[in-house]
Amino acid sequence: MYVADTRTRPAGPGTTPGLPAPPPATRAPASRTPSDLARRAVPATVLILGAVSLITDVSAEMVTAVLPLYLVTGLGLSPLGFGLLDGIYNGASALVRLVGGHLADRGRRYKSMAVLGYGLSALCKPALLIAHSVAGISAVLAVDRTGKGLRTAPRDAMISLAAPPEAQGRSFGVHRAMDTAGALLGPVVAFVVMRAAADGFDAVFTVSFCIAATGVVVLLLFVPGHGPAPAAVLSPEDAVPGDPMPADSMPAEPGPAEPGPVSLRAAMGLLGGRELRRLTLCALVLGLATVSDSFLYLMLQRDLDLSVEWFPLLPLGTSASFLLLAIPLGRAADRFGRWAVFLAGHGGLLIAYGLVLAPVRGAALPIGVLVLHGAFYAATDGVLMAAAAGSVPARLRSSGLALVQTGQAGARFACSLMFGAAWTAWGDHTALAVAAAALAACTVAAAALRPARSAPDQGRQPCP
Repeated sequence: MYVADTRTRPAGPGTTPGLPAPPPATRAPASRTPSDLARRAVPATVLILGAVSLITDVSAEMVTAVLPLYLVTGLGLSPLGFGLLDGIYNGASALVRLVGGHLADRGRRYKSMAVLGYGLSALCKPALLIAHSVAGISAVLAVDRTGKGLRTAPRDAMISLAAPPEAQGRSFGVHRAMDTAGALLGPVVAFVVMRAAADGFDAVFTVSFCIAATGVVVLLLFVPGHGPAPAAVLSPEDAVPGDPMPADSMPAEPGPAEPGPVSLRAAMGLLGGRELRRLTLCALVLGLATVSDSFLYLMLQRDLDLSVEWFPLLPLGTSASFLLLAIPLGRAADRFGRWAVFLAGHGGLLIAYGLVLAPVRGAALPIGVLVLHGAFYAATDGVLMAAAAGSVPARLRSSGLALVQTGQAGARFACSLMFGAAWTAWGDHTALAVAAAALAACTVAAAALRPARSAPDQGRQPCP
């Protein structure tokens, strides 16, 4: 028995002396306007980081849009050589993601690590002006991806810690939509520069550096200096009417402060948890059969016989689809389950591969391929991080997300090498057919390995 429950209170209006006072009236929840709900679902930190990513992606996608053509036609690389460089471009960050995540968690230095990562990538843009050999470009791309590896996990940790548990998918969707807006603008800027400048490639690299430097300045000036505290857990009565949360996305009960050190050993120990281990394994398996964007664009360029100056516009279809679908699919992941949306995205990618392999050609073919390609990223990129955040404690959030990202990036690095070798040996369409068969098998395996939700630990959110 609690004394406070039976203690009499001084008589007041409407009470009888000597009897317990009536319980205080429960205050009706204030009505919330759509703008209030939007601010609650998407914190300011997410919007600022989205702006930084938007600016930075304009710079990055300017280079990405012209790099395949620059390497293959300008330097005369074979598909195998391009596969090696593309693997470095997409997989080198895997070597430093864990280090960046660990350093960010120690003292919650999320912003510092993000600034270091964005700064390194910005400095690599002018370095491309003087690197004209395979070895030199390889070194520049390795440093550029090192910067990406250092910044990605701390940035995603800031997003997941700032957002409430039931809006993780939505918050990541908003960020990825803003990021993709930059990816949509980058090829357009590259196209304009290529047409306007006499030495188009060098001009693209110079303008890209100026834009990347602007993104670093915005990060320094407007993102809070310390990592956000974990978002408050909302009670069921705070749920938005008409937007129910599925069982696998419900927030955990609030628990005590999370004990334990922040160390690499503790981060690796996260893989002892069944949910995160399976999620990481699935990301790795599916990454082994995910063909690089650059290879897909090169195949479309050859099939459609596009001129050099039009090549930078191919990524626009992917980016436009990603931009339009990132937020709706993020909301769908919160509502219907993140794992289902994640696997559906890979199903869409498999259909895109089938369209490229189809003998029918026409204007609708590239449109369908690029729309499905963008839908794949919208259903997997931020959704995977939202799913992983639910099974990682706040004190190791950056390290835990880095584990999943490392497995995925390492697998895609291996896929680029294998696909480049297969293209060289068998031809582009045969190599893609093998990759499509592998993706179908990996998707079935990932469905069988679906992370099973278990009872959450104290202070930890359940895994989607």
